[in-house]
Amino acid sequence: MTSSPWLITGLNGTLAPHVARVLGEQGQAVVAWGRHLTPPDDALAAGAFLAATRPQGIFHLAIGSEAWAAQLARHAADHGVPFVLTSTAMVFHHDPNGPHRPHDPRTSQEGYGQLKIRTEDAVQAANPRAVLARIGWQMDPGGQGNNMVAHLDAQHAEHGRIRASRHWIPACSLMADTARALVALAQEGASGPVHLDSNAHDALPFPEVVRRLAHTLNLSWEVEETEDYHHDQRLLDPVERLPRLSERLSLVR
Repeated sequence: MTSSPWLITGLNGTLAPHVARVLGEQGQAVVAWGRHLTPPDDALAAGAFLAATRPQGIFHLAIGSEAWAAQLARHAADHGVPFVLTSTAMVFHHDPNGPHRPHDPRTSQEGYGQLKIRTEDAVQAANPRAVLARIGWQMDPGGQGNNMVAHLDAQHAEHGRIRASRHWIPACSLMADTARALVALAQEGASGPVHLDSNAHDALPFPEVVRRLAHTLNLSWEVEETEDYHHDQRLLDPVERLPRLSERLSLVR
C-alpha cells in the first residue's frame, strides 16, 4: 500500500523544492498545494483538499493569510501528523539587538515580520505541537529565485559592487542545509519555536559572508564595506541543527 504524501505549500518558490528533494531522496511522496485549483482562503475547498490528500505531514512554506496557516495547522493537530511552519528572523527588530533566542519577545516593526508574528500565533493557537522554524537569509549556489546569491549578483551587476555593512551579522544558511533540518524537525517530532541559522555561532559579519560566498562560488564580486546598518541578527538555539557557515563557505586567503 502506498503511504500518504507529505503536503508542501510554496513549491513554486525557492526553498520548498529543496524540501521536496530531501523527501524524494528518502523515497517519500510529495504533493503540492495548487493555488489555482484550491484557493488557500476558501476554507471549504481547502478542507476538501486536505481530506482527499490525507497528508502524513505538512510543510507550510508559502506566503499566505493567518487563516490558511491556522487551518493547515489544525488539520495536522486533528490527525496527529507533523506540521512545520517556516517563519523568519525578521520577527525581531534590530532594537533590542540580537542574538535572538527562540522565546525572546518578537519586536518586528515592519509589515512582513508582523505578518509572520500573527501567523506564528495563529498556528500555535491551532496546534500547540507545531514547529515554528525561524530562518534567516537563504543561499542557493544555483543563484535562482529569492535567495542571497541572486540578490547579491543582481546588485553587483547593477552597481559594480556590493555594499555590505560590517555592523550587520546576518542570520543565514544554505538552502540545502535548511531543507534537511526542516525535514528532520518534522520526522523527529519537534515542536515550538526553533531557530535555524548557520551563522549563529560563527558570527561572521556581512562583508565576510559575501566574500566567502564569492570565493566558494568563484564569483568576482567587489565588496564595499559600509557602516549603515547595525544588527546582530543571529538566531541562537539550544540545539545546533545546521552545519556552521565556516564549514560551508571557504575562507578567503
